[in-house]
Amino acid sequence: MEVLACVRSGGRRRVLAYVKEAGGVRAIVEHLGLPRAGARLAPERGPPQAAWC
Repeated sequence: MEVLACVRSGGRRRVLAYVKEAGGVRAIVEHLGLPRAGARLAPERGPPQAAWC
């Protein structure tokens, strides 16, 4: 799968910039009105059980 291919138009996306400082990421998230807390992880599960066990 090509990560820079647009799924709508099939055109090529370009990376304009990347943000790696926490302050910049926080400012963008707040501006977009997105929640600052991360998603909650599901609890761990054990390994799958074989049908014959």
